[in-house]
Amino acid sequence: MSGMDELPKPAVPEPSGVDLARVALRAAKEQARARGAAAQEKRQARRGGGLRSGARADGRDPLQLGAAINRLITERGWETPAAVGGVMGRWPQIVGEDLANHCVPLRYDEAPEERVLTVQCDSTAWATQLRLLAPRLVARLNEDLGHGTVRLIKVLGPGAPRKGYGPLRAPGSVGPGDTYG
Repeated sequence: MSGMDELPKPAVPEPSGVDLARVALRAAKEQARARGAAAQEKRQARRGGGLRSGARADGRDPLQLGAAINRLITERGWETPAAVGGVMGRWPQIVGEDLANHCVPLRYDEAPEERVLTVQCDSTAWATQLRLLAPRLVARLNEDLGHGTVRLIKVLGPGAPRKGYGPLRAPGSVGPGDTYG
């Protein structure tokens, strides 16, 4: 072998007390920094992933009640039912006081193939009048709500009188045959 293997290796001095203290202090600082970063991440995760409110508007800012309701209606896809509900509330302004006193909207079927507004009238004369006005009323409602929202107005006449009592018969009778038979 050559003389290179025989070169004396530089002696690495053994760390003294001061050097050992510096190494221990550096390790402790790194561990503390790592623990602090982990705690900070945990706090941020608890608060919403580190998102902080700033000068610009974001989705967590408070809203006025009307804006919050409009946002909810849009997010849930309730625009048509809410609009039709508004029409039911404004019924007298849409059809006029005279017609509104005798005809009341009952329900709206929002299925895409249906889109029927059901209205009940208190007399057959008013039901006939509303049936004659139905095409114009559908056009007016669609103008107000958006094209195609109401396809048909179903007009119901007055309901049959309520039967408060069962069929009137004499006790022990078996029907009309006992009278004529």
